[in-house]
Amino acid sequence: MPKNAIPKTREEKRRRRHLRVRKTISGSAERPRLVVFRSLKHMSVQIVDDVQGRTLFTVTDMGLDGKKSEKSLQVGKLVAERAKAAGITRVVFDRAGYQYHGRVKAVADGAREGGLEF
Repeated sequence: MPKNAIPKTREEKRRRRHLRVRKTISGSAERPRLVVFRSLKHMSVQIVDDVQGRTLFTVTDMGLDGKKSEKSLQVGKLVAERAKAAGITRVVFDRAGYQYHGRVKAVADGAREGGLEF
């Protein structure tokens, strides 16, 4: 999609929202970015250090049991557990243009329950 084109599809609109948010937030070594990706069937969460330009680790809901929202809550708890093991306690939450609602909110709640501070 050209830079000035009017977004037509849901994905183009979400992508534009994500870029608009990404202008203001970025992750660092002290406070990395927690990025959520939501597909129709699965959730994926990454912890990213934008200064170095690298993904520290990724957690997905593959292999977890339950409904989609329950799996999302478990993903949030798992990412918090792995972050604490890596010495990360504070993150910047990046919802990637998705509404803070449903499964995205469940990931955030799970991460907070696991001990991450936003």
